Amino acid sequence: FALAAAASTAAPLESVDGAAFFEPFSSDWESRWLVSKDADFQGTWIHEAYTEPEGTPGDKGLMVGNEAKKHAVSHLFKEPIDPKGTGLVVQYELHMKKDLKCGGAYLKLLTASEELDHDGFKAETPYTIMFGPDKCGGTNKVHFILRHKSPATGEWEEKHLKKAPTPLLAVGETHLYTAIVGADNTVTLLIDNEEKVKASLLESDDFTPPVNPPKEIDDPDDKKPDDWVDTAKIDDPEASKPDDWDEDAPMMIEDPKAEKPESWLDDAPLQVPDPEAEPPDDWDEEEDGEWEAPIVDNPDCKEFGCGEWKAPQIRNPDYKGKWTAPKVDNPEYKGVWKPKQIANPGYFSDEQPHAMAPIGGIGIELWTMQDGALFDNILISTDPAPAKVAAEAFAARSEAEKAAKKAKQEAAEAERKAKEEERKAKEAKEEEEAKEKAKAEAEEAKENPEKDEI
Repeated sequence: FALAAAASTAAPLESVDGAAFFEPFSSDWESRWLVSKDADFQGTWIHEAYTEPEGTPGDKGLMVGNEAKKHAVSHLFKEPIDPKGTGLVVQYELHMKKDLKCGGAYLKLLTASEELDHDGFKAETPYTIMFGPDKCGGTNKVHFILRHKSPATGEWEEKHLKKAPTPLLAVGETHLYTAIVGADNTVTLLIDNEEKVKASLLESDDFTPPVNPPKEIDDPDDKKPDDWVDTAKIDDPEASKPDDWDEDAPMMIEDPKAEKPESWLDDAPLQVPDPEAEPPDDWDEEEDGEWEAPIVDNPDCKEFGCGEWKAPQIRNPDYKGKWTAPKVDNPEYKGVWKPKQIANPGYFSDEQPHAMAPIGGIGIELWTMQDGALFDNILISTDPAPAKVAAEAFAARSEAEKAAKKAKQEAAEAERKAKEEERKAKEAKEEEEAKEKAKAEAEEAKENPEKDEI
């Protein structure tokens, strides 16, 4: 959705009309959120300001407080949010106060169920959607995972978006993450209000595994026959190695046309005492012994060449390598074997997967090696319009943040230049004073020549 021009100043959002849920993490956030009491989650949460210079002075968010610990905090809704027929929007701002090398910075929309615990998040707490950045090792992406219940078997399965975008996690920057699930079953991911991925819950190539399984699957009981030949090419049985094929000939040989340069120094040493080195002024042979110059590479070797001369290596024109018979079609080849297809007992067709399991709460459940991930302005809505309002507020913050950083950089540069000018002025003054002093001493020497003789 398009945004209006950002204002020159940004004020913290307190609420968003039309949103099913909005959390600005004001000072009373603890009255709405519950830090997990489960023994698995020992990490603390801190109500923390943004990195200076701030785009929105005085605004705070909820920050991961510890390194190398599991963190969990959650909020349960009074009434579940049901996306059926409307779709769902989840959006939040993420500010990195430290470099994230290994950890998550995502949200979980908790499934409305009896398993939701008012004592807080647990490891087994079920979720409907997991959305947000995750970075560690070879992983660096914005997850979108839908937990989908099979209408055929009743089993839950995670459906991962295949083409997940790369997150923006620079230290000191704030970025807006938005996921829109449409009633048309589309999934759109945006970063800073810019579309990064558009997919469909109905397309088998967009999610792994696909939301709707295939009608047929490989028969697990079907085995490849022992006499099945799936080698398409074989060595030509009628081919033989040519009589003049020398497998032992080396790949590289000495260049027979090369000659040793006349200036080559066969007997010159590769290293010599440094001819330009001199003993230190304070060297005393009686106390320190005979001084020896440091050893350096012989400069004559670089210019003329030294030591045993060897002809350069060139590729052997007679080299052919190991002989192998040419390949021909295998007359017994039957093709690539595939098991026969059978009806998939777990097949179903969900034509409205956007009507996911209703959302009963929201949780931030992370394991991270670094602290400093700050969450703010979390929004959930069944209508994109409220998210647009929050996105416009983010745009104002982002512009103010950039302006504040630019002003800070300009002030630092002005201070640097002022100090440089001050240093130059001081050096010029000292140089002028030195010249004046030398001039005065020279004039005094002329007026009192007998003083110099004494």
